[in-house]
Amino acid sequence: MQQPTAPELEILKLLWSKQPLTAREIHDELATVLSWGNSSTRKTLERMGDKGFIACETMANKNSYTTLLDKMPTLAAFAQDFAKRVFELNEPLPVAMFASSKLVNADEMADLEKLLAELASPAHAQTKNTAMKDNES
Repeated sequence: MQQPTAPELEILKLLWSKQPLTAREIHDELATVLSWGNSSTRKTLERMGDKGFIACETMANKNSYTTLLDKMPTLAAFAQDFAKRVFELNEPLPVAMFASSKLVNADEMADLEKLLAELASPAHAQTKNTAMKDNES
């Protein structure tokens, strides 16, 4: 799965908390975070749709956006990828580091811990390497 960029992740986080939203609502909510013009927001939404991250539905001349990505697997993959690339960690991340997160609630912590362990497992790395080799051929 392709990882969302930092701005795409901001849009996903907003949509996970309240959806559906129009492009204008997304732009207004994230204006201080992204400091973009409206056209940049719309282009990013278009690209996210092309990547399969979000869906767009037209209702009463307005495009309404919802996320197609599940929150916990997306966050776990993002966190584990960051840990491997930046800190060169191959073991599961401690779920306690997310304890004060505003994005992950107590009920989701157990799911996150399980997903992080799976992503760090040697079996997952072997499956990922095999898939990458298959794509290269």
